Amino acid sequence: MTSPLPRTVRAVDTTSLLDLAQEAALHGFSRRLPVDWLRDHLAAEATHYLLPTLVHRLAHRPETPLQWRCQQLLTVSTGEQILGLLDVMPGAFNKLPETLDTASKDDIVSRIERAVSVRERKERMGANTGSRPPTVAASAGQPG
Repeated sequence: MTSPLPRTVRAVDTTSLLDLAQEAALHGFSRRLPVDWLRDHLAAEATHYLLPTLVHRLAHRPETPLQWRCQQLLTVSTGEQILGLLDVMPGAFNKLPETLDTASKDDIVSRIERAVSVRERKERMGANTGSRPPTVAASAGQPG
């Protein structure tokens, strides 16, 4: 049975987001940024946001658990908010506390819709320095 996709946004601190990213890496989920990249670029004291967008099951890897693909609004060390993707197991998402009111959720969804993706940010930063940004292997699946 497929877990129903919640229509909500969850706020997470940097430590919790790193834990979710590590869990995704351990399971080999396809939509995630490397934990080291997140550790190096996220603002340590920031709040980040997860918005489930689709139920994802790997038919070619039936041993892999069901995932919810989440858009994530990440705050990096510069204060900029950028868009990424993270596949999260339903149980892990459901354990995150529901702390946001409806107006806050609406605001966050609006910011997600306008946010620059990780890929776009890396390309822009590479153009600003006159060189190509370093490649982040798992970011190939990021929205761009």
